[in-house]
Amino acid sequence: MMTQINITINLEDLKDKVEKSSLESPVKASLALILNSLMEKERDEYINALSHERTDERKGYRNGYYERELITGVGSLKLKVPRSRDGEFSTTIFEKYKRCDQALILSMVEMVVNGVSTRKVTKIVEELCGTSVSKSLVSNLIKSLDPIINDWKNRPLNTYYYPYIYVDAMYIKVRENRKVVSKSVHIAVGVNETGHREIIGLKINHTESTESWTSFFDYLKSRGLQSPKMVISDAHGGLVTSIKESFLGTAWQRCCVHFLKNIVDTLPKKGTSEARQELKDLFRNSDLEVVRELKTRFTNKYEGTKGFSKAIDILDDGFEDAIQFLSHPVGYHKHLRTTNMLERVNQEVRREGKKSFEFLRTNNQLLGLLVRY
Repeated sequence: MMTQINITINLEDLKDKVEKSSLESPVKASLALILNSLMEKERDEYINALSHERTDERKGYRNGYYERELITGVGSLKLKVPRSRDGEFSTTIFEKYKRCDQALILSMVEMVVNGVSTRKVTKIVEELCGTSVSKSLVSNLIKSLDPIINDWKNRPLNTYYYPYIYVDAMYIKVRENRKVVSKSVHIAVGVNETGHREIIGLKINHTESTESWTSFFDYLKSRGLQSPKMVISDAHGGLVTSIKESFLGTAWQRCCVHFLKNIVDTLPKKGTSEARQELKDLFRNSDLEVVRELKTRFTNKYEGTKGFSKAIDILDDGFEDAIQFLSHPVGYHKHLRTTNMLERVNQEVRREGKKSFEFLRTNNQLLGLLVRY
């Protein structure tokens, strides 16, 4: 019968004492000694015999040690991990300590989600742990987010009805095959029937076209998205065509901000401040009949004025698409007439992307930046 070695330790209590101690080196040495003793005890129990003990109950033999580094909140510990000759022995110490030190891992993951670069995460962990941390460690932490992100991006969209959907595309730099290339990011934000908004889809494409938008909308519909009452976007030709083909019976609201900019950009720079203000006032009114009257008045007033012909043509061509919001409740008008809300999301993506040391590589990394939105 083998001799029992009784070592009792509460890793959480010990970690708390170590973190509060100013005697870093002695305490770290003590912690390493205790953990090594625990692993030695586990091997004794696996073999069912102490070192050099010969019994009928013995199940195997020792086979020395190998070194392994354990990163803790107070520094790096180099431990001697016991081995068995049959190669089947495995200590539980690292898994137990991992559970105790989960706060550090979660903090690193949170930094990744919040857009902190790999380089900065590595630097922070090195300062906390007093050891060199490889980029592969941080990359593995990023990969640990994948199941969460995949569940989020593939969640069903038939739980709620989304009467209003904002869509837009932006371009970002992506590292691909050791090259930095520009790619289009298609984003959709839906407002559900309870009035809450959420990002319902995001995809990276090579470019923005009718085909890419149709593929994006098919992806949303495959997750259960029903045709909304209205889609709000800018007037990109491929996008508008795809909206009309993908969502039959859905109204398209042309973003008034983009529309007004297209008109104003054609006006002479001098002597048109009054006309510019009239155009702004036109889309700030919530009475459809008044808006139509203001539009007619503007056209009649400036149609013979030099430098206004192109502006009036653009106004005539896009007017009906830019006032679709007026057929919806008045309280929604200021939100439905522009894509300003989605522009803020785009700005967040650009801001986080510029903060990153490495360019975004996958949909999941970009989605990770947006999960908190």
